[in-house]
Amino acid sequence: MTQTNHLSDRNYEERREQIKKAALKVFASRGIAGTKISMIAAEAGISQGLTYRYFQSKEELFTLLVQEAIDEAQTSIRNVPSLPGTPLEQIKALTRDMLDDTHKHYFLLIQQAQTSAGVPEQAKQAVSKYRPQDTMDLLVPIFVKGQELGEFGEGDPQNLLFLYFSVVTGLMIQETHVGEGYWQREVDRLIKLLT
Repeated sequence: MTQTNHLSDRNYEERREQIKKAALKVFASRGIAGTKISMIAAEAGISQGLTYRYFQSKEELFTLLVQEAIDEAQTSIRNVPSLPGTPLEQIKALTRDMLDDTHKHYFLLIQQAQTSAGVPEQAKQAVSKYRPQDTMDLLVPIFVKGQELGEFGEGDPQNLLFLYFSVVTGLMIQETHVGEGYWQREVDRLIKLLT
């Protein structure tokens, strides 16, 4: 491969990522039915025609992003047991990760794929394989260990984790004017729900 082709390939991938990042943000807030390619192009700072050079349709882009969102969510959860620190520190790290803007948009995209009209069949199939119970099954042992160490409050671990996820996902969904990264800085306060 020549130097020119290598740069061209890199530029192509960088542009695709730019479009995907913009699309993630737009789809997460508007759903597929409320999104037009022109909105994605505007968010990416490129022309609508240029967008079509990289993706054939908004449906193709939506489906790709839904699959990436599910993969990312599952990877984040699976990695929690191998994070350094005590169970409390592991859950804090997960919380920071979940409240990061990119992860927040992934979560909101999954919500849109589960509830919006006009979702492509491939995206519906991908979402149907995403089981929130799998997340609970991975985290309950961490939570039980944290209870044994006195880091988390008493009570049914599944119910407490459900409460935790309800609060964190509620914060993701709400449009607030508190500023970017605000909830990430408030993780210690959020974690007090569990302790």
